[in-house]
Amino acid sequence: MIAKLVAQLLKELGEDAQREGLAKTPERVEAALKFLTSGYDKKVEDVLNDALFVENYDEMVIVKDIDFASLCEHHLLLFIGKCHVAYMPRKKIVGLSKIPRLVDMFAKRLQVQERLTTQIANALNEALEPRGVAVVMEAIHTCMLVRGVEKQNSKAVTSAMLGAFRDRPETRAEFMELIKSGRGLQL
Repeated sequence: MIAKLVAQLLKELGEDAQREGLAKTPERVEAALKFLTSGYDKKVEDVLNDALFVENYDEMVIVKDIDFASLCEHHLLLFIGKCHVAYMPRKKIVGLSKIPRLVDMFAKRLQVQERLTTQIANALNEALEPRGVAVVMEAIHTCMLVRGVEKQNSKAVTSAMLGAFRDRPETRAEFMELIKSGRGLQL
C-alpha cells in the first residue's frame, strides 16, 4: 500500500514512476519508512527484557554518544545526532546495551526531539525507579538544512532531568561535565 502511495506521489511531482531510475523507488521508500518507524512495534518491557538487576551501586551510570536517527513528524525528514543518558541507581541497574536499544525504540517513530528526550527519560525512570535520570540529545535537523531557514551548522540540544539531576545542581553539573569530556576516546 505504501509503495502505491509513493508511486502516486512521484506522479504528482511530475515524475514517471516507471522509468528505470525510479522503477523500484516506491518499494525502497516503503522499506525505509517501515524501518524508520519500527519503534511502534516495540514496548519498553520488550526492550529491557529481563536485563534489570539488583545491584548495590549508587553512583552515576552514563552511556554517552549514542548515535540515533529519527523522522521529524512535521516534514518526514531525518534528524540525526547523539544521545547521552545517565541514571543514579537506587537498587536496580539495567544492562548497558539496553539503553541504546531504548533510544532506538523511541527514535524509530515519528518524533519531535523534545518528546523523544522526555520519553527516554521517563521510560528509564519508570523501569528503574532510580534516584535520578538525565538525557541530553544533540541533533542536526535536515528540515533546517535543506529547506526553510537553510542553516547548515545549526544543532538542537534538548534535555530532560529527573530526580537528583533536577534537584541537585552539582549532580547535573557533574553529568554535563562528564558528557563533554573524553570525546574521541580510542580503545
